[in-house]
Amino acid sequence: MKEKNSITKNTNNNYRLVILNEETYEERVSLRLSKLNIFAFSIVITLFVITITAFVIFFTPIKEYIPGYDSTEIRFQAIDNLQKLDTLVTELEKNEQYILSLKSLLSGQEFNNKYQSSSELARVDLSELNVQINLEDSILRKLVEREDKFNVFESQFKPINISLQAPVNGIISEKFSISDKHFGIDIVLKEETPIKCVADGIVIFSEWTISSGYTVAVYHKNKLMTIYKHNKFSKVSQGDFVKSGEVIALSGNTGELTSGPHLHFELWDDKGPINPEDIISF
Repeated sequence: MKEKNSITKNTNNNYRLVILNEETYEERVSLRLSKLNIFAFSIVITLFVITITAFVIFFTPIKEYIPGYDSTEIRFQAIDNLQKLDTLVTELEKNEQYILSLKSLLSGQEFNNKYQSSSELARVDLSELNVQINLEDSILRKLVEREDKFNVFESQFKPINISLQAPVNGIISEKFSISDKHFGIDIVLKEETPIKCVADGIVIFSEWTISSGYTVAVYHKNKLMTIYKHNKFSKVSQGDFVKSGEVIALSGNTGELTSGPHLHFELWDDKGPINPEDIISF
């Protein structure tokens, strides 16, 4: 009973907090306090701090720095990042497969050409087609042909939209022919003639091969690649970045598939070989 009265008495004890002037001892501020008031004031201050903290967390961007916090915006950003990562991985795998297939081709292995030769194209007997052309169709065809004849705008379906320069100047001894599996052109040159890169790119192959001697392959933008064969020696290595017009090799007569000093030049895209004479002026 005495302990209970003592606790009640201590709780009801009043205190006074006074702030005095140090020199004059003049009373500036005074507060009457008790243990109960101090406890209540502490609870109020704690609740206020908790409220302010919760407000800051829920209604400001600082919530994103809290571990484990999730929001709709963060989820959408994570999904977008995963999609971009998946696209990058897919493109990287495609490029790796493309480079590996090119290396196997340069090493003399078989290549499955996506272009069909003229002999493999399906022939259609036009006599079996039942096509009726009326007068309106003929007039429309003539109008379109007349407009196209004087059209000064370039077609949007250009196969290559980068500028290419000739690797060398010389006489073309053998032309491009898919049917003969000659996927480039042969240019007759004197030995040790500088071979220039046709455009900016990265060297993906620069090695000796039995059939083509010293061979250099450069990968350009738009999935375009150029190949330079039968060189006397190469001046670049795999992984080097080269500029348009930079000397990458000197012409020669190396490899088994050669009968004299010349450059065998090939131009490829992601579908197969392209006739260099259709793109570059030699």
